[in-house]
Amino acid sequence: MNKIRKGDHVVVLTGRDKGKRGTVSLRVDEDHIVVEGVNMVKKHVKPNPMKGTTGGVVDKTMPIHQSNVAIWNAAAGKGDRVGIKTLTDGKRVRVYKSSGEEIKA
Repeated sequence: MNKIRKGDHVVVLTGRDKGKRGTVSLRVDEDHIVVEGVNMVKKHVKPNPMKGTTGGVVDKTMPIHQSNVAIWNAAAGKGDRVGIKTLTDGKRVRVYKSSGEEIKA
């Protein structure tokens, strides 16, 4: 079970974007995620007349490792770790480590 999923609000813990918050828009693979507005790079793009695209420099969001982000706990007002709890009916849910409350997503 992935502790960080698409649509979660996260805060960046390390790197040049430390402290920025955003929403997970894509899981690239098992370990990498794309967060809106985080890890932006300038990409030089060649024009392609066949596709109708113009060339130039565009801003692109690159993947970041999931260990460098923490899920945002709105109640506590800070990033929090995620734990997995098994309910009595066998269902597994994600919970905040600090409070033990279930993550609604």
